[in-house]
Amino acid sequence: MLQTISEWFWWDRIWLPVNLTWSDLEDSQGRVYAKASHLYVTVPYSIAFLIIRYLFERLIATPFAASFGIRDRVRHRAADSVILERHYRSFSRTPTQSEIDGLSKKCGWSSRQVERWFRQRRNQDRPGILKKFREASWRFTFYLSAFVGGLIALYDKPWFYDTREVWAGFPKQSMLDSQYWYYIIEMSFYGSLLFSVAFDVKRKDFKEQIIHHLATLILLAFSWCANYIRIGTMVMLVHDASDVFLESGKLFNYAKWEKTCNAIFVVFALVFMVTRLIIYPFWLIHCTWVYPLLDFPPFFGYYFFNLMLMVLQLLHLFWAYLILRMVKKFIFGNMTGDERSDHEEEEDEMSPEEEEVHLKVQNGSGAGGVQRDH
Repeated sequence: MLQTISEWFWWDRIWLPVNLTWSDLEDSQGRVYAKASHLYVTVPYSIAFLIIRYLFERLIATPFAASFGIRDRVRHRAADSVILERHYRSFSRTPTQSEIDGLSKKCGWSSRQVERWFRQRRNQDRPGILKKFREASWRFTFYLSAFVGGLIALYDKPWFYDTREVWAGFPKQSMLDSQYWYYIIEMSFYGSLLFSVAFDVKRKDFKEQIIHHLATLILLAFSWCANYIRIGTMVMLVHDASDVFLESGKLFNYAKWEKTCNAIFVVFALVFMVTRLIIYPFWLIHCTWVYPLLDFPPFFGYYFFNLMLMVLQLLHLFWAYLILRMVKKFIFGNMTGDERSDHEEEEDEMSPEEEEVHLKVQNGSGAGGVQRDH
């Protein structure tokens, strides 16, 4: 059955144009073709990236953050309360007023104490600035290295090409020495991001980020297998160009270098708009959407590849909207940070009576706060 599924999945009429089969893409006469088996190493390399990232964040990023004076602020821990904790984990992190009133009766607390407990509990789960700084340092280091590596891999190769050359193959050493490793490293990095998604800082565009990583991996894998190598490398290069400025801007934002952060944000916005909203759709997608039809009738692989490119473009438009909102705030002087960030809530001060109740609850003498389910 697996053999049948494999034969159906790799049916050449799905992925290749008419009059071209997989046998035409076998290595011959000193030229090699990309194969799916070349990408298997991305799985262990993704795990290797996780290990490298762990070491980088602790041995390099943490001391680097300390040099900027970046430390996590001390937060008040929410008092122990089985009732409130169960509601927080099982029902809602932001209860409605009616839920707050009901919980206050169950706990024997005032509504204001319940509201404060949920604020403190939410803040406990929010990542500290040190964690954000370490993650941004890792991504900045990778994107900068990948962008420079991409320029090196592509500087002596045509960036835009005749579609008839797509399935012409590559000189053996040329492919394996440059574009192959560029693909492997980029795909391994995005694979590691998917592996670590449960532990990374979650922002408001969390779902969009997941879709982006999946679409990027699918796009890169297909472009490699179908020999759309040059377009694939250009897509990676275009994305890395703006991401370098995005992550560096975050670093200076966390370090409170406001003027430097604002300057980098302006550069980032310009680079993003040019690369993601001009070069990407009007040059790259134009190459894959228009030129193939000049030589081949449409086929499934043609539609699939362009669909993945369009998914990324829709995400670009979503992020462009967020960037323009930040530009508006920047112009009118009320920029407060990343639109995608989940900001920490302020905790109001306790009155002496509330402080006494809070201490009693923490010491286990508050009857409502330490009830146990039987």
